[in-house]
Amino acid sequence: MPTKVASDRQGIQSIEVGFRLLNVLAATNRPMMLRDIAKGAGMPAAKAHRYMVSFLRIGIVEQDGSSGRYDLGAYALELGLSGLGRLDPVRLAGPMLEALCEEIHETVALAVWGNHGATIVRIVDAGGPITITLRAGTVLPLCNSATGRAFAAFYRSPFLKQMLDKELADISETSKTAITTVRRQLEKNLTEIRSHGISRASGSLTPGINGFSAPVYDHTGTMVAAITSLGSIGDFNVEWDSPVAKAMLEAARTLSHRLGHGGISE
Repeated sequence: MPTKVASDRQGIQSIEVGFRLLNVLAATNRPMMLRDIAKGAGMPAAKAHRYMVSFLRIGIVEQDGSSGRYDLGAYALELGLSGLGRLDPVRLAGPMLEALCEEIHETVALAVWGNHGATIVRIVDAGGPITITLRAGTVLPLCNSATGRAFAAFYRSPFLKQMLDKELADISETSKTAITTVRRQLEKNLTEIRSHGISRASGSLTPGINGFSAPVYDHTGTMVAAITSLGSIGDFNVEWDSPVAKAMLEAARTLSHRLGHGGISE
């Protein structure tokens, strides 16, 4: 929806009208006849044809010579890829994290995969009586944190596998448990996480603290970040269908959509 400032500015109406045709093509996701494009845009076919001729000249649409159907052209793809390349999950997540914190009344954070693993890059503190000792730059373990488990379950990287193997070996040695047993338990946890689309941890990293973490995807379907929430045990419900879990999943879906996942970002 345009902002008030944008609405008050004088524009070129013919450009806005013409882009209604492109919106129809983009939404339909298949080549179309001129009459159908015009109908979808709510304009006469003759008027739509004049716009399509101009769009053909600049390459934003193309026309099949045998069927006469129109589709988005190479220039439209170039613009789309350029726009997607400018989408920064850290920048876009800022307002969403603020809104999520207000909604669930818990500390929330954004993590990305850095040189040393799952790294917190932004945090919004709920200001509760218990201070969450989490700061930007904190690198979280893959096995024992909600954030790390989200990356372990949904992120793909040879480096992640190496880190995971090292963590499992350390846990096996510290707990005096066979590494096959430790690995089997992790795989069980990850399978459960994948089935719910969100990870959780209860007091495993920081005693007395529960957490959820939901993956964020870009237009290629690659996980690029995780939205995490943290709260004290007793007040923070870690049931898979809890209101916090649902709010986390919705926030992650919204940010993913802004990054082009599952369709055109708006």
